[in-house]
Amino acid sequence: MPSGLRTPYTIMTVCTGNICRSPMAEVILRAAFENAGLGDDVALDSTGVSDEEYGHPIDPRAQKVLREHGYEVPRHRARQISADEAARTDLLLPMTAAHKRALLRFVPQDHREAVHLYRSFDPHLQVPASPYDDSIDLVDPWYGGPREFDVAIDQIEGVAPYIVKYVKSQL
Repeated sequence: MPSGLRTPYTIMTVCTGNICRSPMAEVILRAAFENAGLGDDVALDSTGVSDEEYGHPIDPRAQKVLREHGYEVPRHRARQISADEAARTDLLLPMTAAHKRALLRFVPQDHREAVHLYRSFDPHLQVPASPYDDSIDLVDPWYGGPREFDVAIDQIEGVAPYIVKYVKSQL
């Protein structure tokens, strides 16, 4: 690669089916990086650990809460993360301990330090004691109603500035 050119820092948000939490986090983080002047330096994407929602758009309830918070809802089709993709991503952000464990099953050993629970960047939360500790999992709004989607977006937005700060330190 010619000098002076660098590839963007890559971030992947990961949830179960890639129709609620991970695309919401992708949208919110993209806006946070744009607002920080880092939009060209960071490439964001989202996936799921499962293919059960493959091809589906963002859940209508997630779309609604994103719009209510002032975000544009992009065209999106759910997909499952691949081992190759995980190995090429600088920062993998699973939404829960279960998603993290699923990722660690196929992320190369020398790349596991790239996997961090989304909410682990919040300095007000205690770092989980083990990979099975789900105390800082991002709420799953799928089985809930508007309140659960409000809680999820609040959790995502609350941590976004800390992720931006972390990534800035990596650039």
